[in-house]
Amino acid sequence: MGSGDNLLGTPSRSEIHREMDLACETFHALLRDATASDLRRRSDGTRWNNRQLLFHMLFGYLIVRRLLPLVRFFGRQPGHVSRTFATVLNAATKPFHVVNYLGSWGGGTVLTRRRMHVMMDHSIKALQRHLTAETEVALRREMHFPPGWDPFFRKTMTLQDVYHYGTQHFDYHRRQLTLTELDDDRAQGSGTDR
Repeated sequence: MGSGDNLLGTPSRSEIHREMDLACETFHALLRDATASDLRRRSDGTRWNNRQLLFHMLFGYLIVRRLLPLVRFFGRQPGHVSRTFATVLNAATKPFHVVNYLGSWGGGTVLTRRRMHVMMDHSIKALQRHLTAETEVALRREMHFPPGWDPFFRKTMTLQDVYHYGTQHFDYHRRQLTLTELDDDRAQGSGTDR
């Protein structure tokens, strides 16, 4: 497999690097340009305000960092091992969503813009460093996932899919922000609402 080839529609390694760079730049611009009032405004389609949703967008990349060792481990085990693990996790979907909501509510309420900025930089740099070091064989390793936990989790995902997941999650939630410049873009027809 060449470096430009996709795994089941997943972007290539270089494309994932670029999408992470773009997400990081976008995140910094959103934090920089948002007013205090913007950050307190309720988001569209979630129970979080914009500040909490911005933290949740960052949180997606923090989750990717925790998922990578799991995929590396389970990707070396027989398929039934990760299938059983995913079944157990899927059974805990409701408690997971409560923890997910409260964690992002808390993180977005407590952390400063500067701290979120630093965390995003650190997370993206670490993910890109690991992605560069992965072998093609490692990127093809896969495990079963609990699809009830996230709309972007599929029943099985490769390591490369997981690297891409962070940006899928980021882009999806970005459309739910109700920041002033996004509202202006939508009014001019240059943005997408859903």
